[in-house]
Amino acid sequence: MHKQQKIIVIIPALNEGASIGLVLDDLPRELVNQVVVVDGGSQDDTVEVARKKGAVVLQGPTLGYGHACQVGLQYAKKHKPDLIVFLDGDYSDYPEEISLLVEPILKGKADFVLGSRLMGQREKGAMPIHAVWGNIFSCFLVKLFYGYQYTDLGPFRAIRHEKLEQLYMSDLNYGWTAEMQVKAVKAGLRILEVPVKYRKRVGISKISGSISGSIKAGIKIIFTILRWK
Repeated sequence: MHKQQKIIVIIPALNEGASIGLVLDDLPRELVNQVVVVDGGSQDDTVEVARKKGAVVLQGPTLGYGHACQVGLQYAKKHKPDLIVFLDGDYSDYPEEISLLVEPILKGKADFVLGSRLMGQREKGAMPIHAVWGNIFSCFLVKLFYGYQYTDLGPFRAIRHEKLEQLYMSDLNYGWTAEMQVKAVKAGLRILEVPVKYRKRVGISKISGSISGSIKAGIKIIFTILRWK
């Protein structure tokens, strides 16, 4: 089954030189066909490390998480994958758990599988309390306006490529994950959440690592959820 399904992993990265090698080393290469690291203008050795580890490295011309994902998708589209996996480059997720996300899709039980940090085991301090409650509130809004109960807006996710194409993703920064989840509900995709482990990231988070970053991300996520009503 795995050999018949082409899986491409997309990893947005910005100054992840200390962690990107760890992420790439832990990927189950027997399951993954290709790894794409989209660099948003790193000032460290992120690009060099990623290339040495065998990843395809693309340069995102502008900063922004959603924009990096879009750049990766444009590349992936040319290679006709069956599944796309999104994974952060800060080593907070466990890359070896990709099988938990892709297996339900490979078995025809889901179109979109989200790795839920709130359902899984979290290392103490991996998610600041404001990040935990921000996710809970955002999921409450999705339930309120769209009728589907998520537990998390985590970045670790897998989706059938043809289904993702039908969502016409547009966000270029913090709203990317929320947009995908809202549109997946509206499109009637078969959605599944699975518990995943989560640890303290290597380095400082660009979002939850500061109050201002958290506020900006929170406002954008709420706007995104309400936008597609």
